[in-house]
Amino acid sequence: MKSIALQRALIPFAAAAVVATMSGCGSQISESEADTVSSSAASCVDTSGDSIKIGFLNSLSGTMAISESTVFDSLSLAAEEINADGGVLGKQLEVISEDGASEPTKFAERAAKLIQQDCTAAVFGGWTSSSRKAMLPVFESNDALLFYPVQYEGLESSDNIFYTGATTNQQIIPALDYLAEQGTKTLFLVGSDYVFPRTANKIINAYAEAHGMEIVGEEYTPLGSTEFSTIVNKVRDSGADAVFNTLNGDSNVAFFRQYTSVGLSADTMPVVSVSIAEEEVPGIGLENVEGQLTAWDYYQTLDTPENQAFVAAFKEKYGQDRVTSDPMEAAYTSLYLWKAMVEKAGSFDVDKVQDAAGGVSFEAPEGTVTVNGDNNHITKTPRIGKITSDGLIETVWEAPEAVEPDPYLESYDWAAGLS
Repeated sequence: MKSIALQRALIPFAAAAVVATMSGCGSQISESEADTVSSSAASCVDTSGDSIKIGFLNSLSGTMAISESTVFDSLSLAAEEINADGGVLGKQLEVISEDGASEPTKFAERAAKLIQQDCTAAVFGGWTSSSRKAMLPVFESNDALLFYPVQYEGLESSDNIFYTGATTNQQIIPALDYLAEQGTKTLFLVGSDYVFPRTANKIINAYAEAHGMEIVGEEYTPLGSTEFSTIVNKVRDSGADAVFNTLNGDSNVAFFRQYTSVGLSADTMPVVSVSIAEEEVPGIGLENVEGQLTAWDYYQTLDTPENQAFVAAFKEKYGQDRVTSDPMEAAYTSLYLWKAMVEKAGSFDVDKVQDAAGGVSFEAPEGTVTVNGDNNHITKTPRIGKITSDGLIETVWEAPEAVEPDPYLESYDWAAGLS
């Protein structure tokens, strides 16, 4: 697997860096907990009883809670369904939940706890790429499994992470292709200031150069920022054909409200977003985002038997007013994929699960997904959606078939050197 040998060689240094970052940020972590993050230990997973522990690690507080708390809900639904159907290898799932609190250092700390103190067989969660990057050395040094459910910037693979959200060629590039087909010649880039937007926009700049597009502006703001007056004025004054939005969390609320306040709309300057899904629309205000575009691989409105069953089960459990979204569906799917891997392996042992993973498929709400054993990503069907007057998202374009994951963009000549 590409870069794994290098990643493993860097594990002690990466883990130490995580600990140093924790100390520098004033995070409340004891010396013993810091040792836990950086040390490698034999698995303590207990398979002797009639249950098996798994971990859910999501931001239930902080700026990312608007998105991640819903992922926790869909994971909980999947665990409940699996238990009702007999569990995994005959064992009931015992969920240990931790709050990542929208802080990468907290994600690393809580991941270590779930692996070494709670002895979970696998962990499901994370959202921002900063949280994933912080957790990666923890999972690798402990030879544990993380199932990461959110679209991301690509240029990564790990034996210890299964990526069930879209990688770049399954979301960002299809969105750019769609914009190009619509005649877009100029783009303004707006993003939160961390790993995903910075890397995504590096890729977008390379795409634009190769396809005759012009990037007329590129602005970043701290994650959680609520002040966008200067940025939206720059966006308006740029005269761009469209905006590519990689803001994350509740910053989208402030951005779209201020974007609307300066007279911009989907008709005058459309925005394509890669981190706004159905559950964010009410918080932003439908009046601020109606008609805007999104790029995902799943929408609640997909008309498949599997999705109808998923939506009905979710609403029955959480309320008829609740909606589903791409990251929620990818998280739900991740638990079923892990179940299938374990049952194919006939074991909860990490090495055996990794060996069994390639080719494992699941009839997911988004369509059939299959694990690529070379890079631990899954096949996905890219879809462009438009936010409608009922607050849902309707598909306006979709790929004719599921797309194989290409996290390092090796099949794109214009992306040479990006990884």
